[in-house]
Amino acid sequence: MNVRRSAAVLAAVAVFGSAAAPAAFADTASPSPSAKLPSGLYGDADPKFDGVFRQSYALLALDSAGVKPADKAVDWLTGQQCASGGFAAYRADAGEPCDSKTMVDSNSTASAVQALTALGGQDKAVEKSVDWLRSVQNKDGGWGYNPGMDSDANSTGIVIGALTGAGLKPQSVKSQDGNSPYDALPALSMSCGKDGGAFGLADAKSGKLSPNADATAAGVLGAHGKGLVVDEAKKEAAAPKCAKADTAEQAAANGTGYLLKTLADSDDHLMSSLPGAKNMPDLGNTADSVLALAAAGQPEQAQKSAGWLAKNSAQWAEKSGPAAYAQLIFAAHASGMDPRDFGGADLVKQLSAQGPAPQATEKAADEKKDSDDGGVSIWWIIGVGMVAGIGIGFLYSGNKKKQQL
Repeated sequence: MNVRRSAAVLAAVAVFGSAAAPAAFADTASPSPSAKLPSGLYGDADPKFDGVFRQSYALLALDSAGVKPADKAVDWLTGQQCASGGFAAYRADAGEPCDSKTMVDSNSTASAVQALTALGGQDKAVEKSVDWLRSVQNKDGGWGYNPGMDSDANSTGIVIGALTGAGLKPQSVKSQDGNSPYDALPALSMSCGKDGGAFGLADAKSGKLSPNADATAAGVLGAHGKGLVVDEAKKEAAAPKCAKADTAEQAAANGTGYLLKTLADSDDHLMSSLPGAKNMPDLGNTADSVLALAAAGQPEQAQKSAGWLAKNSAQWAEKSGPAAYAQLIFAAHASGMDPRDFGGADLVKQLSAQGPAPQATEKAADEKKDSDDGGVSIWWIIGVGMVAGIGIGFLYSGNKKKQQL
């Protein structure tokens, strides 16, 4: 999660090289001067490492806010799919078939499934992707970033969200050894002592697990069978108690306790654990934690952390791009806040501006063009109506609603 700024992706980089580099770097990278980005793609940064991921996040976030994305934005995403059903981070020439060198991965594929399922009308694409995800499920029931990599909480969590969105019960999706993703998650949970019950992420070299907030948020979300769009929790659940994580449910309880303590100890937000990021707030992982806490029935801390994001996220989102705006929209949704007034910012409008105009806006523009081509401007009609004293409140209201979409 956190726009793939996780150690799982860093591990993928160590194994496979720059083709699997995390999107955190992509968000700040400019495309080469000769590169022309597709018109349906959200964001203007180099999509090499995160094109499918940020597109999926953007489409899903807009849909959650009641906005219907442009057809060409959806077409761009479906056009990235390989014949196998898997998605790579980005394919510059989607007209060329995927081959053994195409770096398909579970995270891009699962995020695409969540978006396409929510948008509807993409049953064949979703079915192919789900089949691919099932074909690369590890023996322990989980998923790694790329096929063949060890299971990690981030990848397993986002795949669970995709399976749930596609109408499957994660506990029924089993590997050849008979394990479901809920069997894999407890093994990725750490001790209640010095590790605080967090989910761990493996070091790229040693493979040793270390407590990780991003992995914990993903693990908690997945253990509750939730995707990225989480409804606000209406009732505060009992404080979780840490115990041996022999089930996914207990692992989620342990991880929830870890997040609650970590957030409470640092002014309701997380701090970055990336090298060279000392004393730097981690807004993406904080947003992810809001989703996890809402899924775990902890609305009080979810609302506090979302409130902190509302006050401190503007510059980060502007710099980071579409996926960051999407994460904030998800956090607003999960905490019961208004994404159109998030600390004074209209996140939906800001995200919409990162890509092709949504369908409603396109329709409004076409209607205006049609009236202009007919020789009579709609604004001339409205002006006459005002002079004549005709009530035009309904016209103004209709146009205002279109502008807000």
